[in-house]
Amino acid sequence: MTLDDLRAAVDPEWQAHLADNPRRHFVRAGRTLGHRDLPEAPGWTASQAGRAVALSLLTPEQVTEVYQQGDAGEKLAVLKALPLLDLGDEAVQVLHDALRTNDTRLVGAALGPYAGHLDEATWRQGVIKCVFMGVPLAVVDRLDERADAELAAMLTALADERAAAGRAMPDDAVALLNRMKEYR
Repeated sequence: MTLDDLRAAVDPEWQAHLADNPRRHFVRAGRTLGHRDLPEAPGWTASQAGRAVALSLLTPEQVTEVYQQGDAGEKLAVLKALPLLDLGDEAVQVLHDALRTNDTRLVGAALGPYAGHLDEATWRQGVIKCVFMGVPLAVVDRLDERADAELAAMLTALADERAAAGRAMPDDAVALLNRMKEYR
């Protein structure tokens, strides 16, 4: 999905007013565009797509402010939009904040494509948090590519801890551990 794809999916009349005040339109996107799924933009709702388009008109600092001031739905829209925006590393603190939450949607979205900007230690902690919270590992961008011996050791320790407590590891975490045998 690209920003142009989202622009094509969002009401052009709504977009015509964005330049006036993109932040205000970002906040109002839920009320004005609704929350229906967009068939032309799979995985995006109308409000999320509109919010991504509005974010493209903001500076990196403003994107961070919008995230910090937003509710969970607005924060999710920012996290989904990050890889589509030309921000470089400027919004990494947004990912750090999302990874500190207990909202599984935000944690999962924080490990999407923009997570390539996270340092390895923070990324690994995010993966472990997904396992701990039951967030499907399928949401972690480039998981097999970034997995390393340190992550294998962390997952093995978590598996041992869960086994001692009589709790099973999620199937996707077990599958990841099996794929990582070379590191153990």
